[in-house]
Amino acid sequence: MDDYLKLGHMELIPENEIDVPASSSFYLPHHPVPNKNGDKFRVVFDGSAKSSSGISLNDKLMVGPQLQTDLTTLFLRFRMHKIAITADIEKIYRQITLHDSDFQRIVWRNSPFEPIQDLRLTRIAYGIASAPYLAIKCLQQLALNESNNFLLASEAALKDFYVDDLMSGANSLSEALELQKPVDSNGVQCRTCIEKMGF
Repeated sequence: MDDYLKLGHMELIPENEIDVPASSSFYLPHHPVPNKNGDKFRVVFDGSAKSSSGISLNDKLMVGPQLQTDLTTLFLRFRMHKIAITADIEKIYRQITLHDSDFQRIVWRNSPFEPIQDLRLTRIAYGIASAPYLAIKCLQQLALNESNNFLLASEAALKDFYVDDLMSGANSLSEALELQKPVDSNGVQCRTCIEKMGF
């Protein structure tokens, strides 16, 4: 939770904004999920939890249409390149600013000795039904907006991503380096794998 606050992905709700009509806000239950080693945790927000009215936030959200290429096509296209390029958008949902954050409120305190605080997420929460659509749509819109500046990266972003994972490639080292530069500059951490003999 401290990470969310430090990064500005969550904010304390001013006292004069806490009491709003129930139709204008939603409090999300949340819980920690440990990693495989059990030494770190990530927060999961439960958009499917029913409120006192019997309705969840996810019940009211549209999930959006399918925007991505199917995995089989993506894997087949990936295998055709001489040089493979893979990348991952770190914390993709937390890269996207949310306009109406009052529907992602939580209550929290760091210890049982502190008062409970009302907070709201300013980024898309993992566990919200529309999160995958919003993330993919934002990535695709960025690709369209930047197509004049970064044609290769734009094309890769539109056809070679599956949610936050890029599986693309090139047929020459110069093409691979050209593809990697704009992808890196747009916040994607690239891990390039050069697989052609002689490079």
